[in-house]
Amino acid sequence: MRHRKKTTKLGRTSEHRDALLSGLVCNLVKARRITTTLAKAKAARPVAERMVTLAKRNTLHSRRRAVSVLRQPEAVNTLFTAIGPAMQSRAGGYTRILKLGKRASDSSEMAILEWVDFVPVAPKKKVEKGDKAKAGDKEAAASK
Repeated sequence: MRHRKKTTKLGRTSEHRDALLSGLVCNLVKARRITTTLAKAKAARPVAERMVTLAKRNTLHSRRRAVSVLRQPEAVNTLFTAIGPAMQSRAGGYTRILKLGKRASDSSEMAILEWVDFVPVAPKKKVEKGDKAKAGDKEAAASK
């Protein structure tokens, strides 16, 4: 029976699992959105939610607890300065998991783990050298 055994093992030792989840959450803090397997996303979500709760408290003790879990001071600093204040009015549910389907190589279920308030910015289109001159001509014509 699995009474009160909440941890998903992910086929790893406890140290390896802690390092994996720490890395996933640090990358989520830095990149605001990560693509990983569904099982890893479901395992990383509670850790990320807990870190945001610590960031909302914004005390020295909560910062030290976050550093002890995440092990990356720059990620903790980003968490406490950008993400924590942005989530101050939200009572919970800071992350979402979007299912992507199966990965081609091994048919593993893939998912995107992202912050709820995260709005992705469309990447800028590259302007080629020939197009750059045309774009300059268009700007000059528009200004006339």
